[in-house]
Amino acid sequence: MGRLESKTFIITGATSGMGRAAAKLFHAEGARLILSGRSLERGAALAAELGDGAVFHPGDVASDAVNRELVELAAATFGGLDGAVLNAGMLGLGSVTDVDPDTWGRTIDVNLSSAYYLARHALPKLSESGGGSLVLNASIAATKCFPNHPAYCASKAALVALGRQMALDYAPEVRVNSICPGPVDTPLIWDSAKAFDDPDGAVRAAGEATLVGRLGEPEDFARLALFLAGPDSGWITGAAYTLDGGITVE
Repeated sequence: MGRLESKTFIITGATSGMGRAAAKLFHAEGARLILSGRSLERGAALAAELGDGAVFHPGDVASDAVNRELVELAAATFGGLDGAVLNAGMLGLGSVTDVDPDTWGRTIDVNLSSAYYLARHALPKLSESGGGSLVLNASIAATKCFPNHPAYCASKAALVALGRQMALDYAPEVRVNSICPGPVDTPLIWDSAKAFDDPDGAVRAAGEATLVGRLGEPEDFARLALFLAGPDSGWITGAAYTLDGGITVE
């Protein structure tokens, strides 16, 4: 029996990086999955790789309607919902005077509003199932600033605050926790490095700056997400876990 045997989870941003790693680990632990992402090709390939118990639904989670569809699909396909990993994210690079309003708004929508949209549809289903767990993928950018990342930093700080608020409002039935990753080797960190003069050097330096001397791997996130989603963390809610190899230790 896996730690998530016969439990149903939604995972957004599931087609690459940390979301993909979480999908593979959750499925290996017995979870039934509704997977979300914008790439139909990558999403279909992931669902086919995982096999039974994994369904991909393409769409932009910055849309309230798409999030409603994900929750409805979970109920229709698997009979309910036990939790979600809210993983979708984007960078929106540019200083406040450089980033255009459309990019600012899009970053807030993808990183923050999408979590609100999914939660508002998921929370009633979680209550019907007797409770559940939401895991938010935030960032060390919630508390640590980076050059030319104002939209990203602001949205991630707000996401952590939203998680704490939901933990307060929906306890004890639903637990809500955030993970704040540091430099994890995903496509996002390579895009983020474009804000620096030497992108390759910036990524390399980030890994070397951690206390464990390496970049994080998507599986590092997946293992912590599994813990927070499953029964072993039953007395944990409203928390924000730093997952950064010690890079923020001062």
